[in-house]
Parts: sequence; C-alpha cells; structure tokens
Amino acid sequence: MFQPRFFLLLALTLASTACNINMVGIRHVAPRDYVNERRSDVLSTRRLSDSTIQTLNVVALLPDDCLAKLAPCETTIEGSAGLTDEQRFSALSELWLDVAVRADPGDGKRALDDRALDAYMRSARYAYVYLFRTSRAPTERAFELRQVQVIDFYNFATQRAMTRFFAALPSLGTDWTQTEFAGWTIHRPRSDVRVGDGNGVPAELIAASGLRFDGLRNIYKRDGFGSNFVAVAAPDAPDNTVPWRNPDYAPITGTLEFAGDTAAAVLAVKDVSILASDPYHDGSITFGGQKVPLAANFTAPYGVWLARSGFASQSIRSLLGREGGLKTPRVLLMQPYDPNRITVIMLHGLASSPEAWVNVDNEVMGDDDLRRTYQIWQVYYPTNAPVAVNLANIRKALDATLAHFDPTGQARASHNIVLVGHSMGGVIARLLVSTSDESLWNVIPLRRDLSPERQRQVRERLTPYLRFSPMPGVTRAVFLASPHRGTPYAQHRIARWLGNLIRLPADLLKEVASVSDAWNPGVEGGSARIPNSVDNLSDKDPFIRATASLPISPAVRYHTIVGVYKLKGPLADSSDGVVPYASAHLDGAESELAVPSWHSVQETPQAILELRRILREHAAAVTN
Repeated sequence: MFQPRFFLLLALTLASTACNINMVGIRHVAPRDYVNERRSDVLSTRRLSDSTIQTLNVVALLPDDCLAKLAPCETTIEGSAGLTDEQRFSALSELWLDVAVRADPGDGKRALDDRALDAYMRSARYAYVYLFRTSRAPTERAFELRQVQVIDFYNFATQRAMTRFFAALPSLGTDWTQTEFAGWTIHRPRSDVRVGDGNGVPAELIAASGLRFDGLRNIYKRDGFGSNFVAVAAPDAPDNTVPWRNPDYAPITGTLEFAGDTAAAVLAVKDVSILASDPYHDGSITFGGQKVPLAANFTAPYGVWLARSGFASQSIRSLLGREGGLKTPRVLLMQPYDPNRITVIMLHGLASSPEAWVNVDNEVMGDDDLRRTYQIWQVYYPTNAPVAVNLANIRKALDATLAHFDPTGQARASHNIVLVGHSMGGVIARLLVSTSDESLWNVIPLRRDLSPERQRQVRERLTPYLRFSPMPGVTRAVFLASPHRGTPYAQHRIARWLGNLIRLPADLLKEVASVSDAWNPGVEGGSARIPNSVDNLSDKDPFIRATASLPISPAVRYHTIVGVYKLKGPLADSSDGVVPYASAHLDGAESELAVPSWHSVQETPQAILELRRILREHAAAVTN
C-alpha cells in the first residue's frame, strides 16, 4: 500500500519533469509559402506583415486590439524602450495604412473622407520618418525587405492623399499658398512638370498604378521613391496656325515632404509640402540631406495618349479625304521640348498614324541611356496627298517647329537630328535628306507653246514641290520597309480600288486647277489629274521613278531595315508582302537588317533592337 510520502515524491518528480519538457516544435514551410510569408503585408495580402506582428509581440500587443483601437497602441509602441526607432516607425506606418485602406471607398467615385485621409497621411509620415529621420540612411538598408515594404507604404499613401488633394484644387482658386485638410497644413505644390501649352494645373491626374494597357509589349518604369501619375492637360482649342503640338500627357512623380529636422519634430506637427516632379529631368530627390532615386512610369502617359487619341479612325478619314481627317501635317512632341536632347523624328506610312510606332517609341524611351539622350517627335500627316505635297508640307512644318523652339538654331536639339521613316514615311524621310536640283521638272508634261510669263508662273507654283535640298541638322536616317523605287502592289486591283476612293485636299485641287491649262494633253500623264499617294507608290509612277536616283546628302549616314515575308529564294528576289527588297534596298547604307516579317517590320523586336543599336551608335558618334 502506497504511503502519502510516496505520492508527494511522485508529484514533485512529475512537476520537475514538466518544467523540462521541450515546448519547441518544427514545422517545414514550402519555398513558395516562405516567400509569401516574407513579402506579405497590408498592401499585398491585406494582412499585417511578419515584421509588424513581431514588433507588436515584443510589447505584448495583439494585432486585432491595435487595429480596433490604434491610438493607445500607438502610444505604447512609441514609448516602448524595447523597440528600435526603425521597428516602431515601420510598424506604425503599416498599422495606419491598414486603417486607411479599410476606410477608403476605393471605387473611384467617392472621395476619401477626412478619417481615411488622416490615416493615409499618418502612414506616409511614419514611413518618411523611418526613411529619413532614423540613424541609418536608406542606402544602409538597401538590401532589407522591410525598407522596400515601407517605401511601398509611403508611395501608396502618397498616391491616395495626392488624389484627394487634386480633387479639391478647383475650390482653392489660384492664389492659395497653403490650406487645411483633415487637420493637416498642406503647402501649395512645387512642380517642374510641363503639360500641354501652359504651365498651369492639369485637368486630370491619373494614378499610374491602376492602369493596364493592351497593345504595349512592355511597361517601362523606374523603381524608387514617390507615387507615379499621368498629368492630363486641360482641353483647349488647337491652334491650327502652328504645326507643333506639345504633349498633353506627362509623367508626374508625387512626393510628400514633412516639416521637421528630427523624428520628434516631424511627429509633433501636421505640416506637409507637396512636390510634383518631372521624372524625365529628375532622376532623384533629396530629403533630409539624403538623396534617393525618384520613381517613374514612362509608359503610362504614352499609353493613355494613344488610348484616347482616336488615331485609328482619323487616319482612315485622312486617307480618304473625309470630314474629320487631318488636313495638314502636325509635329507631335512626345516629351516637353528639351534643347539638350537630340531630336528623333518619326514618319509613319500610308493609311497610318503615330500608332504605327506604338511599341517603337515605348521601347526607345524605355531605355535609360536613350531616354537621357533623345527626345521623340512624331510627324502625323494626311496620307492621301501626293508624296511631293506631303514632302513640302512636312518640311515646312519641321522648319517652323525648330525655329519656334530654337530661334537661334544653337541648341543641341537642332543638330544631329535622326529621321526614322516607315513605308511611305521612309520615302519622304529619304527625300528630306536628298537634293533634286532641276531633275524633277521632266515629271511635269508642260505644253511647249506656253509664253515665258506663263512658264514662270507655273514654275513658281510648282517649285515648292519639285525643287528641294537636304534638311539642315539631319545627320542620320533609318528607313524601314520603304518603297524607294515604288511597288507593283500599288497597281493591284485592291490598291487601285482604294486609290479611287481617295479625295485630295480641296486646296490642292484648287492649286492644280490654276495651272491645268499648262499641261500637255498629248503626253502620257498629261491630264490635269494629280496623282494621289497610292498612285505615287507604284513602281511605274513618274515621280517615284524620278526620285529613286536622287543623291542623299553626304552629311547623312543612313540605314535600312527590310522585311522578308516567306522567303523561298535569294534575298534580292524577296519582299515583305508589299514592298520588294529591290525597292527597299539602298546602296551606300551603313547597315542593312533583313527581318522575317510582314510589311509592318517596325513593330518587330528585331527591328526595334536594331533601331536602339543605331541610336546608341549615333549618340557615341556625335559625343566623341
């Protein structure tokens, strides 16, 4: 029979053993789950990050309790000696962001209320303090995931706050310097962004993070500090007396700078300045003496512009000469004019528009080196007019644009210009760097019995179209799938049918009528009918045949990119399905690339890479 002493000894033994039981277990985590756990936060999974939960554990706080009543939780975190400044400020940034996201309607229709705005501002302020008002600089935390998360917290909170501020701008008038929002003092934005023809406030501000584009192969961004927007210029009546158009869509990177030189000073006041930066010119930003890269989205403005342009339908109306089509060439600047960047001028082809360059422009400007070196102008012109007429009008438009932006002609942008033309645009680009002298007058069959005075009048009328010299400032050209000697496909039944649908501009018909009596009706082609663009692209057209041998300026280096569609024999006998190789090939070219492609060769990755190579080569040549 057991004695009481035995039971007491047994109890003590068991108690002693229990104290030594190993309470730690092992749980294996799959690699995918490990990554998800590491990167999970309020923005990515709507759950607090592991770092914030660990911070709360240190001070014996429960996440649900903090999210339910953040004010006392905030006091505990700020006053705890067991946390570093980085731990407390990063955790509070995420906690306030969670509050803000929960209060944010997020439907794009309702504005943030003051509670949500205040929470976003507090989140951004804590992130700002973590980044710029703690002992370590951002560069010292460059490889830490926590800093990446906090930058995301700041950028998102800034995006939502700036969207709210922008919505309220119309009510503030034009003379304000500071105002109050949700208990915060907001200072008037400082900005170097130019959009449209003025330097005023944009009509629309679109958060780039919420945009997705069809038809663009790549989205080019620069990671960094700040929130990306597309600024849209206020709509205005276009000035048709000038050919150039400034960009109505521009990238903006927004940042919030909180007043105060120390963490305590920043957290003591609700005082913030808004900065709206142009990422084309500003690659970094400095806060508290610390320089950090500025975020950017270079594709978003271009994508929004193309999506809203209406080019697809307008280009067809322009070709057919219908109402609503383009009447005269336009020089469209893809970025605000920069006198220190080399100018690349792009010319599209028949029945086309700037949409022909949809990926070309994006891929060129997506290259960091090329973006710092070049600016792109796209020539948008009515493709129903004859090549000679478009050549004269485009040259006039380009000369006027260059003179407007650089009256003295001394800017870097006016020198070493690069022309890039596709199809008929390539033919025009080649003629822009060629010399005609007197060689094209034979194209016009004039009557032999014209009086000297009438001959002088007719010659004066036609000189702008038949006599030209190389465009100053151009030193390189790239011709893509360009029918320099015409194409037999222009005589195809469908092409002739399309040509018969084309209406020429009324001004051109009127000008032709004024000299129609000078035509020799006995000569083939001697009627008063003027050929349209489709006629001009025929390999039998007198004008295209006469211009095929015109000399290109020796100051211009040129390259060709040709398409080869279903090659079954020698390259010399191939075509891109529209333009024969023999017509696209140019002797004397510095390089020629044949790409397996249909006629739209400019859209192929191979052609874009080649164009980027040529532009790098050009930049190196003009710099050395």
